[in-house]
Amino acid sequence: MASRRRFLSSGIGSLALASMLRDDGLLADDSFQAPHFAPKAKRCIYLFMEGGPSQMDLFDPKPKLNEMDGQAMPESLLEGVKFAFTEKETARLLGSPRTFKKYGQCGMDMSDLLPHLSDHADDIALIRSMYCDQFNHLPGQLLMLTGTPFRGAPTLGSWLNYGLGSSSKDLPGYVAMTTLGRGLPGGAASWSSGFLPSNYSGALFRNEGSPVLNLANPDKISPEMQRRTIEAVNDLNRQRFSETANPEIASRIKNYELAYRMQSAAPELIDLSDETEATKEAYGLNREDKTGFQASYARNCLLARRLVERGTRFVTLFLSTWDQHSKLDSELAKNAKISDQPVAALLQDLKDRGLLDETLVVWGGEFGRTPLGENRSGFKTVTGRDHHPYSFSMWMAGGGIKGGQTLGSTDEIGWGVEKDPVHIHDLHATILHLFGFDHEELTYRFQGRDFRLTDVHGKVVKKLLA
Repeated sequence: MASRRRFLSSGIGSLALASMLRDDGLLADDSFQAPHFAPKAKRCIYLFMEGGPSQMDLFDPKPKLNEMDGQAMPESLLEGVKFAFTEKETARLLGSPRTFKKYGQCGMDMSDLLPHLSDHADDIALIRSMYCDQFNHLPGQLLMLTGTPFRGAPTLGSWLNYGLGSSSKDLPGYVAMTTLGRGLPGGAASWSSGFLPSNYSGALFRNEGSPVLNLANPDKISPEMQRRTIEAVNDLNRQRFSETANPEIASRIKNYELAYRMQSAAPELIDLSDETEATKEAYGLNREDKTGFQASYARNCLLARRLVERGTRFVTLFLSTWDQHSKLDSELAKNAKISDQPVAALLQDLKDRGLLDETLVVWGGEFGRTPLGENRSGFKTVTGRDHHPYSFSMWMAGGGIKGGQTLGSTDEIGWGVEKDPVHIHDLHATILHLFGFDHEELTYRFQGRDFRLTDVHGKVVKKLLA
């Protein structure tokens, strides 16, 4: 059985001890983990568009693709290519009906589906040259969120909280929210801490009612009774911790304490009565909405601002689904209507409150859509696009990003990247850099080796940096 002295002299033991000392007010929050250099970002809001938004209908206009609508692609481009559903032998190019204009002093191209976001062109760094090596949703989403297509790895939010700690004592350092409870292929793996201690996992919040299920005390259980129960359980956990040197017990103690403090902090978080009517209107909380999706996502965007304002380090807002295999025009317009106004309001709100300079905002899905129309067996008409990992678009703003630029380019039909390719590992390396970390040095030893978010890949995209 490991001795307490040996455990506390180990790296994990030092981490656990520092965490407990910090919680007791004996250490500053970030003193047990420090950035490698001065960070430009302190918090992140990741707007994850599950399913894969169509880049050539939103951010990357392709006049040549429209000219070639209905034609076959050169066979040389299709060699060795795998599709999720498209039958490539009979597939034909599919143009876009969208209208594009240039916005801002930078002249950034955006489609008519983004009337609100286009007002913020000069704040945004649009990356047109993203690519990855996964063409199905689950591995693609895991790769984008964790750096690997396999379950069991920590998410980006977990890595940042592991590296920096949380600056809030009463709310989680990492929060995830979905829209009206729509699920994700990865489920909890989309906000998991993987092999990192469990206190770095994301907390799944609801945007109405109790933020977390079972957060409120049962009837006839007073706050004092609850406090005494937590103290008794944690005393037992500390005893067990001293005997077994299991770092998960330290995480359990921390999570019990946080849950107790959240009983007061979380209800205040979702009480929007202190927000002005102008703010609520800007986010679109009062839009006419038969489905409820618009109001749900608008509320999530406003809650994201409230969370980072209160010290939460990382917030992921999931919006499902942009997986338009059919009915592309109507379904893409629906998704854009749900997200465009509140996302633009979030950028403006962060800017007005002086938070955008230190808050990194990231928008994108796990991959893009193919310039070919999807012609899978059984479809009577071709009205959608299949998954496309070879080129897609994302954007970033705030938090040390140089806005008002379009990075990279794709070929004339939007099939592949022609200039400044950015892999997901490069994106992760850049995000960690903005938070003050050398992505090669932020590691965690697990099963005999040092793991990192970018594994053995990744380079910082310096053109994105302010």
